[in-house]
Amino acid sequence: MASGATHLLALTSLITASVQEIVSAYPNIPHPDSTSLGIYDDPESIPPELSKAIQRVEAACAQLSCAVTSPGHVIVNHAEPASLLVVTQARIADYLLDKPDGLHVSELARLSGLDESKLGRILRLLVTSHVFREVKPNVFSNNRLSMKLLSSDPVSDNVCLLTDESLTASSHLNESMIATEGSKIPFERATGLPFFEYHKTVRDRFPRAMVGWGNVTGKGLLATVYPWEQQPADTTICDVAGGNGHVTMGLMKAHPHLKVVLQDQEQVIVMGKQFWNREYSEAVERGRVQFVPFNFFQDTAVKGCDFYYIRSILRDWPDEQSLLILSNVRKAMKPSSRLIIHDTVLRQAVRTTSPSPSQKDATFQDVAPEPLLPNYGAARIRTYELDMIMMNLLGSAARTLDEFLSLCGTCGLKFEKLYEAGETDLIEFSPV
Repeated sequence: MASGATHLLALTSLITASVQEIVSAYPNIPHPDSTSLGIYDDPESIPPELSKAIQRVEAACAQLSCAVTSPGHVIVNHAEPASLLVVTQARIADYLLDKPDGLHVSELARLSGLDESKLGRILRLLVTSHVFREVKPNVFSNNRLSMKLLSSDPVSDNVCLLTDESLTASSHLNESMIATEGSKIPFERATGLPFFEYHKTVRDRFPRAMVGWGNVTGKGLLATVYPWEQQPADTTICDVAGGNGHVTMGLMKAHPHLKVVLQDQEQVIVMGKQFWNREYSEAVERGRVQFVPFNFFQDTAVKGCDFYYIRSILRDWPDEQSLLILSNVRKAMKPSSRLIIHDTVLRQAVRTTSPSPSQKDATFQDVAPEPLLPNYGAARIRTYELDMIMMNLLGSAARTLDEFLSLCGTCGLKFEKLYEAGETDLIEFSPV
C-alpha cells in the first residue's frame, strides 16, 4: 500500500492531467454560476475519451476530498436531498428563470407559499452545495445546476422520485432487513403499497422521471455505440416494454433504414401511438413502426425480429420474474436474432487478477487507473445508488456482468459483447 502522501500526490497529478485534457478540448467551459448550457449537460455529445477524463476528475476529486477531510465531516454531510425536494416541488427554479439578478427570498416565499425563514435556510444549504447562487444577502438566482430543477426538464421529476419515494423507502431499509414479519421491501413497509400500484395514483411523475434518468445516463448513446450502420435495410428491432418508444424513435431518426416493433401493455401502446403520431408521423405513415400490445410475463414477443431490445426493465424485477421476461423473448428469436440489454452493469470495487466468467470471454470493461478505485469510484456512484434504489423501491437489484451472463445463460442465450454507453451498457446476446 502506498503512503498517504504518495496517494495524495498521485491523485493531484491525475486531476491536473485530466483537467488539462478537458480544457484543451473545450477552452470555453462556462462558469458554474452561468445558466448557459455546459458541454457536459448532454452526455451523448461527449467523445468517449473525454468522458473518461471527466470521470477521472470526478472520481479523483471525491477521493482526494475524503483523504484530507475529517471523517466525521464526510460521514454526516448528507442533508441536501430533502432540501432538493422542497425547492423542486415548489418550482423555485421556475420563478428564477430569466432573472439573472435574482429574487429576494421574501418574494420567492410569496410566490411558492412557503415559509420565508425556512426557505431561506434551505436555499442557503443548497447554495453551499453549488445549487442556486446567492447574488447578495437573501437574494437568490439560478445557476447551471439549478437549471436542471426546472419543471420543463424531466430531470426534475427524477430528482423528486429520488428525494421523495426513494428517500421515504430508505428510512425503512434497516427495519426491512431485521424484521421477521411484514414485507421485506422498504417501500411497501413505508406506504403499504407495491411501488407500481402506488404510481397508478401519481401517473405523471414516474414516466417523466424515467425520461429524466435516461437524459442523465445518456440513453441516446444507443444510436452511436452499436454498429447499426452495418445492419441491412429494414432490419427490425422489437422494443420490449419500451413505453412510448422514445428511445427507439431516437435510434430510428439516427438510422432511418431500421424498423421498430413497439411492445408494451395495451394502455401504454395507446399512448405510444399518440406519441409517434405527434413526434414522428412519417415513420407511422410509411409503416416503419408497428404497435403490438403484450404482457411480458405471459406473452411471447413478436417472432422473427432481427433485434430484441430491453432497456432498464430487468433491474426492476428479481431473477424469477426476469427469467420469465427473457424466456418470452428467447422463444421469439430466430437463429440470427440478437438480444440487446441496455442497462446498468455494476463493476467490482476491488482489483483482482482472478478472471471472472465475463473476463474469460474476453469482454472489455474499462478499469480506472490507480490510485482510483477500479470502478471509477465517485464518478460511477450513481450506478450503485441505483442498485440501492431498486432494493428500496422494488426489492430488485442492478446486476454485474457475470450476473447478467448467468441469468441469460439459463434462458439459452450466449454472451457476445459488451458496449459501453455512458453510465449504462449494451450487452449483446445470441440464441444458443
